[in-house]
Amino acid sequence: MPHFAVILPAAGASKRFGPGASKLFAPLKDGLPVIACTLERFLSREDVELVVIATPAGGFRSTDDHPALRRALEERRVRQCTGGPSRAQSVRNALAHVPPHVEWVAVHDAARPLVSSAVIDRTVEAACRYGAAVPALPIVPTVKQADGPLPAKVQRTVQRQTLWGVQTPQVARRAALEAAYEACTLPLDRVTDEAQLLELAGQDVWLVAGDERNLKITTPEDLHAARAFLDQAGEDPR
Repeated sequence: MPHFAVILPAAGASKRFGPGASKLFAPLKDGLPVIACTLERFLSREDVELVVIATPAGGFRSTDDHPALRRALEERRVRQCTGGPSRAQSVRNALAHVPPHVEWVAVHDAARPLVSSAVIDRTVEAACRYGAAVPALPIVPTVKQADGPLPAKVQRTVQRQTLWGVQTPQVARRAALEAAYEACTLPLDRVTDEAQLLELAGQDVWLVAGDERNLKITTPEDLHAARAFLDQAGEDPR
């Protein structure tokens, strides 16, 4: 597989995690914060050329309490840049720091610390074959469409057989992402992920099998679930 760059959008406010709390600095494994565990997943790979982290304005808060994270941020393959007001803008800012010679880019949620090597491998392999790829899981619950906040009248039941919940990393050619940004007619705060950006530009995106352990930590309950995965006997999500 080719070498590739990784973009970690990490400039969000963690509003759903709790007042004044940061999900990325919540302890996950052996005292390591979530963001350090995510970095570890990619820095342990020889095919990762660099990792660009889009941070809040002014950078991350002090890392004095997290020496392992500080060492990771000082690693020669890690760069930091200022993120934007939306995920898409943060990714665009980070993309500008990817050298032109790097053909492939993987955009990964900084709050998905349990991504496995298997998920990364098959997503990169599919992207190299088809041009762009993202991991996904089938939608399990029955899905209803309705307008407005609850209570709301059901309009219809959506057939879930063709519905998939996407994960990250989302992998594509750097040049394709840049072209998709240039061609995008939507405000960037309405672009939810890189797959949508590529779709809007008329580019094909393929789905590969995701992993239920590759969850995104958004709430404290998600953090508990991630810890439970790590505590399961004989389970190593790498």
